[in-house]
Parts: sequence; C-alpha cells; structure tokens
Amino acid sequence: MTESGKDPAALHVPVLLKEVLEHLRPGPGGRYLDGTLGLGGHTRAILEAAGPGAEVLGLDRDAQALELARERLAPYGDAVQFALCRFSRLDEPLAELGWDGLDGALIDIGVSSLQLDDPARGFSFMEDGPLDMRMGLADGLAPASAIVNGASLERLKQIIGRFGEEPQGGRIARAIVEARQRGPIRTTRELAVIVENAYPAKLRATARNHPATRTFQALRMEVNRELDELQEFLDRILPVLKPGARVAVISFHSLEDRIVKRAFKREASGCLCPPEQVVCICGHVPQLRIVTAKPVVATADEVAANPRARSAKLRVAEKLAPGGGERP
Repeated sequence: MTESGKDPAALHVPVLLKEVLEHLRPGPGGRYLDGTLGLGGHTRAILEAAGPGAEVLGLDRDAQALELARERLAPYGDAVQFALCRFSRLDEPLAELGWDGLDGALIDIGVSSLQLDDPARGFSFMEDGPLDMRMGLADGLAPASAIVNGASLERLKQIIGRFGEEPQGGRIARAIVEARQRGPIRTTRELAVIVENAYPAKLRATARNHPATRTFQALRMEVNRELDELQEFLDRILPVLKPGARVAVISFHSLEDRIVKRAFKREASGCLCPPEQVVCICGHVPQLRIVTAKPVVATADEVAANPRARSAKLRVAEKLAPGGGERP
C-alpha cells in the first residue's frame, strides 16, 4: 500500500499495451529490456506474448517500484532479471548479465501511478506532501524544494517555461521568489497555492486543468533530468539491439516526443550533411527503420478507462542489419 492507502497494483494500468505488443513482436527465446519496469505490467505482457524461453531485464530507478515488481513477477522466476538502475545506464546491467544483445526494448517515460498517487513522494498538488519529486533516491539528485527555494528568478522562469511550456512562467517564477522571501516553501500544497494565485483571475476561471499542473511537471522533469535521461538512452540503445530488434518509446510530453522523433529520423537517414553540401562527406549509414510514421496514440476506449493514457505517444523503430539492410 502507498501512504494514501491505495493499492499500487490496482493503480497500475500499462498504457498502449496492445499496441506495444503488436509493434515489439516478442517471440520465444527472445531477450527484452523494460527500461521503466514500474509494477511490471508491460513486462508480464511481453513474457506472456513471447512464449517459452523469453527473458526480460527490468530496470527502475525507484527502489519501491522495483520491490513491488519483484513480488508481482515472482511467478516468472528467472525469466525476469531486475536492476535498480536508470534506463540511461542500461548497458551496465546488460554487461553484468552477459547478454550479447537485445531482441527488443521498451521505455514508458514519465511519472508512474505509484509515484503520483503517494503524497509522500511530492509529485502531486492534489494532496499535501513534502516538495520532493525524486523518482529514485539512489540517484543522488536534489529534491524539488532545493530548486524552488534556491534557483534564481531567471532559472525558475527558464525551467517552468521550457519544461512546463507555461505561458505564465514569468509571473509564477516571480511569485515563488516573493513567497520564499517570507520563508522556505516546503510542501506541495504551499507551492500549488502560490502558483494558483499567480495566475490571472480570468485564466484561473477558464483553465481546463489546475494552474499548477505545468509548473509541477516542469519541476519534476528538472529534478529527474528526464530529457537528458531520454537522450542518453537513445544514444546507448542502438549498439545493444540485434538486427531486426525494435525499440519502443512511450512519451507523455511534446519535448520528449520531439527528441524521440529526431533521434529516430537521424538514425534512419543516410547522408547527414547540410543541404548545401553537394557531395556527401559524412559517411553516415542508416541504422534504423522507422516503424511508426506517426506516433501511435491511445484509443477513445483506453482513454475512457485510463485518463492518463490521453497524452501517451508511442514511437517504434527497428534496427537494421549492418550495411543498412533488413534482418538477415
């Protein structure tokens, strides 16, 4: 149980599950990576779909999630290997296991239900809790309170404006700086009220979401260095994919989706020389084939059953054989 008294297993609904299986194509004897294990919903489905001999390496930076996943996936025995690890460091547990490559990989990035619904983790403004937002305490990163109380006005504006894509970023940053002059901002409700009061009254009255939604998202992304993590994963995953293996990324934010789209497009391209370069000198060889020309999104039925799926976008690419060919 979380501190809110909710059952984590009941909260855990893996998004785009049918679509992930269709595109990842797990099969007997395959070795797969679930870089964001959570409570193991995607991993369990991969093993069930793959059949005999399949194995999954499940990574999570959240020790609590990893322990719960061990319990839920215990019936699969040695078919699941676990590592307390950020997905950007995937090559380290792979090397420890002695796996020579992957037949598929999945990451489902963003905050999990387990984290969001536990007030003690400080991710949500819906209930009061410490201003933390760290996905993994072992990462050695500073909590959100350190940014809220220590970052300069310009830095706060940059974080809220970029990661939150918040048009009121300047007003919110100034309100935070003014409030912390009266004393440290320590809890999620304190911050939520500050942000809400910083919003113009007309916008507060017509806003579809709580005024603090984008600010909390921005702080979470900054605390956990989420965009850097994603870029590093995309850089490291290609060398460990076998020819024909597919990598699937589920994102929930436009900046994340843009990074995935750009990375896949780059590695699916031949020449990367600038347009004014008449003769190719880069020698770049395509390493990927883009499987999803456009991101796959949740159906209306899935969104109705799991509202958090409404912003999910799935992109998939396939590793080419050396020389840019299909699977041998």
